[in-house]
Amino acid sequence: MHLIERMANTALSEQDNILGTMPIGRLILTMSWPIMLSMLMQAIYNLVDSIYVARISDTAFLALSYAYPIQTLMIAFNVGTGVGFSATLARRLGEKKPEEANSVVLHGFLLYALCWLLFFSFGLLGCEAYLRSCTDRLAVAAQGAAYLQICCCFSFGVCTQFPCERILQSTGHPAGFMIVQGSGALINLILDPILIFGFHMGVQGAAIATVVGQITGGLIGLYLVRRIRTEFPVTPKEFHLQPALVGEMGRVAVPAILMQALGSLMSLGLNAILNLWSETAVWVLGVYFKLQSFVFMPVFSINNGLISILSYNYGARDRHRVSAAIRFGLMAALTLALAGTGVFWLFSSPLLKVCFNAGAEALALGVPALRMSALAFPAAALTIIWSASFQSLGHSPYSLLLTLLRQIVLLLPAAWLLVRLVPEYTFLSFLIAEVISCIAALILYRTVKREKIDRI
Repeated sequence: MHLIERMANTALSEQDNILGTMPIGRLILTMSWPIMLSMLMQAIYNLVDSIYVARISDTAFLALSYAYPIQTLMIAFNVGTGVGFSATLARRLGEKKPEEANSVVLHGFLLYALCWLLFFSFGLLGCEAYLRSCTDRLAVAAQGAAYLQICCCFSFGVCTQFPCERILQSTGHPAGFMIVQGSGALINLILDPILIFGFHMGVQGAAIATVVGQITGGLIGLYLVRRIRTEFPVTPKEFHLQPALVGEMGRVAVPAILMQALGSLMSLGLNAILNLWSETAVWVLGVYFKLQSFVFMPVFSINNGLISILSYNYGARDRHRVSAAIRFGLMAALTLALAGTGVFWLFSSPLLKVCFNAGAEALALGVPALRMSALAFPAAALTIIWSASFQSLGHSPYSLLLTLLRQIVLLLPAAWLLVRLVPEYTFLSFLIAEVISCIAALILYRTVKREKIDRI
């Protein structure tokens, strides 16, 4: 509670918003480390959740692997909406327009309510049909549908959590992000073994633990937003729908949603391609997605911090801070990615054995697959940071283009070709897609720098 009190008492009027005053390196670390810590806690939760589910049966873990694309799609809508929300909010704050910033917040909550209604509808009507289309194994489809129905229908928790995180982040309270996500992940970790094994609820217990954690995070987020009302008051009584503002947020949010949603399409495509080889390969892909989050969540935390920093300082017309933030973000993300590559190369075998009870066949396929995929981490990290600059400076379609290249246009054809010709090298498709996309990102960034940053 002391941390919450200190957060609430740090007024934005003191030397203005830290986004425009704090030294860039320190600012990025200040904005990113709480997000990074909370995301790492979320990654730990995902890993522990997977370990628990793997202990139920291989069928249960495979069911969650098939459910993963829909969960990714749900996060895509929340993250993408958050990109448009936080970029618009940070820009209004940088332009010193508090009344318009308040209106941005209210419209943001409206958009998140629509996100929840969308996934509530899918949870009621679409889960079973989706799982049946993924697998012919009835036990896998039944467990996956039971898990997804709970996650989708009760997704109002995560749809409340996300806008609160973005408000705290954009107003210079990055520790709030950590509190919101961290509290939800902690509740999740506590409830998982109790519900899965104590009450013998299986995958449904894992789903209930997930949504209870998200609802807890959402309630804490609302409380923290209320605690900073003296410096950033949110007044719902003054709300009236502004189509122009919705359009402004949507121009940033829609490409970001599509960009994030491509991850779901990529997962579906890779599942189908790897099924042409073996179901064990699909299992290994599920493991890869769980483990790679420990590398990419920290990189995305830098990305999320940069969006607010770049949007604010672009709105404040400060060229030096915009350029310096991008340079520092690139160096930090590359360092994290190289460390992740080293860990995958050194510890793939023990991770598969200890965390996922991998047998001989899974180890023989999984160890080289994880090592090959890790080679793509450095190129991917650079592309992700350049994408943050495109989103913040009004070039969101560039980010969408890069994601299309990374996850669909290059990755899926490369994976299909390798499965047909040399299946044991299929996971090199990640490296092929990321290197080409990184080169394209560099070319696009030079154009944006010349047209936008150099003209500030």
